[in-house]
Amino acid sequence: MTGNELRERFLKFFASKGHTIVHSSSLVPANDPTLLFTNAGMVQFKDVFLGLDRRPFTRATTAQKCVRAGGKHNDLDTVGRTARHHTFFEMLGNFSFGDYFKREAITYAWEFLTRVIELPPERLWVTIYQDDDEAYHLWQEIAGLPAERIIRMGEKDNFWAMGDTGPCGPCSEIIYDRGPEHACSSTPCALGACDCDRWLEIWNLVFMQYERDSDGNLSPLPRPSIDTGMGLERVASVLQGVNSNFDTDLIAPLIKAIEDITGQNYDPGAGGFPFRVIADHARSCTFLIADGVLPGNEGRSYVLRRILRRAARFGKALGIDEPFLYRLVDTVVAIMGRAYPEVAEQQEHIARVIEQEEVRFHETLNEGLKVLNGILDRARQEGREVINGQEAFTLYDTYGFPLDLTEEIGAEAGFKVDRAGFDKAMAAQRERARAAREDVKAYDFALAFAGALADIGGTTFTGYDRLEDQGTVLVLFRDGERVTSLEAEASGYAVLDRTPCYPEGGGQVGDQGTLQWPGGRARVEDTRRLPDGKIVHQVTVTAGTMTAGQEVEVTVDRERRRATARNHTVTHLLHRALKNTLGEHVNQAGSLVTPEHLRFDFTHFAPLRAEELQAVEAEVNRQILADLPVTTLETSLQEAKAMGATALFGEKYGERVRVVKIDAYSMELCGGTHLLSTSQAGSFRLVSEAGIGAGVRRIEAVTGAAALARAMEERRELDTIASLLKVPPAQAAQRVQHLIEQNKENERELAHLRKELAARTVDELLDRIQEVAGVPVLSARVQITDPEALRDTAETLRSRLGSGVVVLGSQHDGRVNFVAMVSKDLVQRGVHAGNLLREVARVASGGGGGRADMAQAGGRDPSKLDQALAYSLKVVATQVR
Repeated sequence: MTGNELRERFLKFFASKGHTIVHSSSLVPANDPTLLFTNAGMVQFKDVFLGLDRRPFTRATTAQKCVRAGGKHNDLDTVGRTARHHTFFEMLGNFSFGDYFKREAITYAWEFLTRVIELPPERLWVTIYQDDDEAYHLWQEIAGLPAERIIRMGEKDNFWAMGDTGPCGPCSEIIYDRGPEHACSSTPCALGACDCDRWLEIWNLVFMQYERDSDGNLSPLPRPSIDTGMGLERVASVLQGVNSNFDTDLIAPLIKAIEDITGQNYDPGAGGFPFRVIADHARSCTFLIADGVLPGNEGRSYVLRRILRRAARFGKALGIDEPFLYRLVDTVVAIMGRAYPEVAEQQEHIARVIEQEEVRFHETLNEGLKVLNGILDRARQEGREVINGQEAFTLYDTYGFPLDLTEEIGAEAGFKVDRAGFDKAMAAQRERARAAREDVKAYDFALAFAGALADIGGTTFTGYDRLEDQGTVLVLFRDGERVTSLEAEASGYAVLDRTPCYPEGGGQVGDQGTLQWPGGRARVEDTRRLPDGKIVHQVTVTAGTMTAGQEVEVTVDRERRRATARNHTVTHLLHRALKNTLGEHVNQAGSLVTPEHLRFDFTHFAPLRAEELQAVEAEVNRQILADLPVTTLETSLQEAKAMGATALFGEKYGERVRVVKIDAYSMELCGGTHLLSTSQAGSFRLVSEAGIGAGVRRIEAVTGAAALARAMEERRELDTIASLLKVPPAQAAQRVQHLIEQNKENERELAHLRKELAARTVDELLDRIQEVAGVPVLSARVQITDPEALRDTAETLRSRLGSGVVVLGSQHDGRVNFVAMVSKDLVQRGVHAGNLLREVARVASGGGGGRADMAQAGGRDPSKLDQALAYSLKVVATQVR
């Protein structure tokens, strides 16, 4: 049975048992900043288990793509060393949300394994939680398992929890006995006593039946649930009779493709380690990029970069010194594209991102190696054997040099890396980033309301058609507590049964407005939506008292909404214009729509040229002037996609979606508020375009009155520049170009004069060489104020000396500058420019540092310049061997 057939049979089996087949969610968890990646089938239903969300079904089944790399679940370093571990894998699962429980879960599992895919029952064992007598008896009753094949295990192995608090419960793992020929040397080789390759875990059934509070107490859940997970690759290895997941038809074609690229044969043993790593990582990279993750230096982006560069490094181990990983995307798509059409749809884009990152990695290796070698040289001079954490972090953060690569190269040179220091620097950066992340704030916001709102209904949003409405206050919150009223000057949160206020979502900010009732009024500061659809208004009562159960008049701030709608509709125009100008590979990677401006992130591989920016701006303005009608419709997700509507990365769509159509020009899935026609936007003006990560660009722009104000400001700037240049505005650019060329000519002449000065200075200084401990030393004050000229002079002197030491000092604007250089033969005799310069600068009350053969420093005490230069002779005398 092929892996694709196994996946299909699993889903069809559970569909026949009343389960809704739910497509795999993105590898980027929606609305869950606690996870880097989707690492289990239950992740897309986490809000359901937590009570934050409801689905129109109580039974579900999925084939979920998963990544375990980074964070709590991290198999990155284990990949390729074992037959089973992967960074990317598929988890088959069935779920019950308060519907069936243990009996049905065990019945379905046993029926599927023994009847549908016909595994021999005598090969199946199970583990259960040590106190779960119910599961013990059910396995005996339903499956007929003898007691000796039901193994009780402790909390570490067989009790599952979502976190320190929240839903949890015992679990039961189904184990396939591969036979005594796969046993280890342990005596006895028994399930529970050892963890060898004989005992293959293929399915975990989680019985979610308790709620754990902050004190660790367990209380029964009113509606127990089921969460199961089966590893597709593991079961495929059993059905296909192979020893390793890498030998299944899900991965073996990738191994073959790597053989073709390298011209080497794959060794299933230790020698095949690089092949297995590359094959696994090719799958991870392909699927992560398909789900909108791009290589970068933070969070998910860094994990992807690390996976991709790790594969590239193992390619080097196989003799590949050029980009190659991108060529494996075709093979991944051939294997997985039918089950996951998103990888087939973006095949060209994925390959291009990978190739670009591979090219960048080769450049990074060269640049980073230079910096790392400098760090190692400095460490040797200072007599230390550790690369400190800040140095390692700078390599990672500034040069994109992976920590594990720094560790490997450092180890080869006899150095360790201060991981604790690196982690500290990384944690500080992450905390800064986390504090600024809106998804973390949104998640924390939702959790604050989860339990307290379970007893009330949802909120009907009426703001597409009106900006005023009546609603009933269902719940009031203040300081995290549910209250019955909010008095004047008090701030809190209000949930209404209906509201025209748009809640923040899809990049669009939430509405502001007012709530009014007889004798009272409140200001709506912001509007947010919870995962289950309830809309929360952040309010400040300005008059009277607002009470729960009260009828209120809700009014949206019209001007603010209209300005926001202008920017949102134009965001859709901009998206289409970018695709038309740059190519269909352009996809939205994020957006922010406010009343003041719009920000649009998109995938592209190079800065936009001036003519491209002009073309985009002109096209958007053409569509605005064309007065195109903007219409909306609601339909099913499948129908919307069939119509050609664009779905956006990272967005979580339900079965019913809203389509925003701008005539025949643009059609996107969007829940935001929009104009009735494009002409209402007035005009469009680009403000900036810049890169924010590998393969991601950002445009900021304004519309309407803000665009007009921008144009007027730019005109004033141009008029000012023209006035300073004493030319008409139309000739300003030509005049600036002339001044630039004139400046370049002046710089060339200055450089020539510097060389002449350096040559004359060199001839004069060569007469002042002294011999110290048999070493020619030139230590002198010079009248050269430019640091680069000072360095050039020292370089020339060292070359003319052949063998010797040069120390020069100069004074300018109350500061002194030093440069020290040592010929290579004297470095071997113990004379180091870095040490020499540090001592000289110390005497001059400054600081120093640099490479082994050259260094520069500045001191702040001009009166000590001559003293410091004289001291340099003593330093040379003590260093030379």
